[in-house]
Amino acid sequence: MNKQIIKQVAWVGDEYVSGAISGVVLNFHGLGHTGMRTTPTTEELAWADKGGLCVFPYYGPWSWMNRQARAFVDELVDSIYACYQLPAHTPLVTVGGSMGGCSSLLYARYARRPVRGCVANCPVCDMKYHFSERPELPTSMRQAFACYDEDMESVFREQSPLAQVAQMPDIPYLLIHGGQDPAVAKSHHSDPMVAAMRAQGLNVRYLEVPRMQHCGPLPLEVLTEQVEFVSRLLDHSVGT
Repeated sequence: MNKQIIKQVAWVGDEYVSGAISGVVLNFHGLGHTGMRTTPTTEELAWADKGGLCVFPYYGPWSWMNRQARAFVDELVDSIYACYQLPAHTPLVTVGGSMGGCSSLLYARYARRPVRGCVANCPVCDMKYHFSERPELPTSMRQAFACYDEDMESVFREQSPLAQVAQMPDIPYLLIHGGQDPAVAKSHHSDPMVAAMRAQGLNVRYLEVPRMQHCGPLPLEVLTEQVEFVSRLLDHSVGT
């Protein structure tokens, strides 16, 4: 992909980056998102000020970071590194909420290019449980996995961050979940996910927000910690 094609398949915040690009931040959207982005979020502005090139891939409203979505994002990332002439060690960070949080975790697991760190807000972690958690979810998942040859049990294992913990990279993770989330139950997703990650010895910071619902509103201190978490990962000297 050249830059023209990149900007047809993703929103790219290159015009907001202060100075040289210090890292790439992939921001994955939630279930059902079909809009085209035109402006950065508050967090993306803060990361751009630190040299972060923020990218919002249009990877499909019901994709659930399936194989096709992973291949698409791999190609997008490789094209961004080539077109913006970024060194191979330039940090790659994933962030997202809900399905985007699931995608952030799964892409960190399966990405062709190593991911430096991962943020997931109210992420779906147990796909088998989530399949029956809301009435519209079976439709989206059957669409996402329609071309898989495997049975659904195998698909759920491949697509569940909770089932992939043993294969997750040893990088910093920040998970955030609201105690009043009505869409993605904290007790069935982030709670067991964090426990499994810690049992695996992974570096995970867990912010439990008792009064928060699904993905927000984020208290100022949580928003600040999320911004600072990613900003630290944009430092070339970390992990090189």
